[in-house]
Amino acid sequence: MNHLISMKKTHPLIKMINKSLINLPSPSNINFFWNYGSLLGLCLMIQIITGIFLSMNYNPSTLLAFESINHINHNINNGWFYRIMHANGASFFFICVYIHIGRNMYYETFMNKMTWFIGIIILLIMMMTAFVGYVLPWGQMSFWGATVITNLLSAIPYLGNNIVQWIWGGFSINNSTLNRFFSFHFILPFILIALVLIHLIFLHTQGSSNPLNVNNKFDKIPFHPFYSLKDILGFMILVILLIMFSLKFPYLLNDNDNFIEANPMVTPPHIQPEWYFLFAYAILRSIPSKLGGVIALLMSILILFIMPFTFNKMIKGSSYYLSNKILFYTFINIFLLLSWIGSKSVEDPFINLNQVISVMYFLYFFLYPILNMNWNKMLN
Repeated sequence: MNHLISMKKTHPLIKMINKSLINLPSPSNINFFWNYGSLLGLCLMIQIITGIFLSMNYNPSTLLAFESINHINHNINNGWFYRIMHANGASFFFICVYIHIGRNMYYETFMNKMTWFIGIIILLIMMMTAFVGYVLPWGQMSFWGATVITNLLSAIPYLGNNIVQWIWGGFSINNSTLNRFFSFHFILPFILIALVLIHLIFLHTQGSSNPLNVNNKFDKIPFHPFYSLKDILGFMILVILLIMFSLKFPYLLNDNDNFIEANPMVTPPHIQPEWYFLFAYAILRSIPSKLGGVIALLMSILILFIMPFTFNKMIKGSSYYLSNKILFYTFINIFLLLSWIGSKSVEDPFINLNQVISVMYFLYFFLYPILNMNWNKMLN
């Protein structure tokens, strides 16, 4: 018996769990916004589990994909539940990730550069996974959304058209395209798991941040039970909200055109992506040039990489400066306005409004260091 107890204490796996989860020294003042990292892990698990069950009955064929979704909804035990949980789970996933990024921007905890950079790569892989997944139901919006987005690559000089045809596996979106998109949608979440583990390794190397951004090694408490119970509460709230939303409003966030089977001969009157891509889609549409729009689309995410390099404050955290608070909440409103405009038709007054707000979106990342530079001068 004593041998078993001593083995449990000295086993490397037990030591790692004790160090990384149970006895992990954590700041005593972190608030609920620090829960979204663990909530994102839960969302990823929900998506993988429901996705595996859906893949058992899905047929990645242009002739049968739409019918296989109907078959899952109507003939498979609890298939309808897995379907709506997977579809709405993606929306909850992006809500959590946008709040997680917003928290880092507000409290300026992005100075752990490798953790921040890996996080942005995770966001890009998430977006790619969501895009290829949106094509799989093979509805009208799935087909035409895939056509529009993949055609953007044709803006690349010299190689663009060849790259698009290579991705399609032909001269238009066809059975090969759907097959490879299904393969990517299945494998990318497991790549995400690997990136998340790297993200956590870099986070635990430096230690978790806190709202005051005070690195006091004496003001630490064990992760368990203080924050493990807080995470469990967050898990319960998220799962309850997801189930309630999925049962009460299962198709609220879906596009009506996606209930019609894909027809290459009929173009929907208004093509738009899922709501969580609308801000980037609005930025894409704000520039008349195709290549310029594609560059702006990529920069809407890649510009996050510059934030640690433009940081020039003496004290981290927007809560210390009223002007920073105003700038941050203005940026949140710009994000919401872009999402709203992205859902509108390309017509006046939305065209000019879209261009102005897109400029304001990028302007935030340049005003942010300039404003803080002035504060530093005043403090000195």
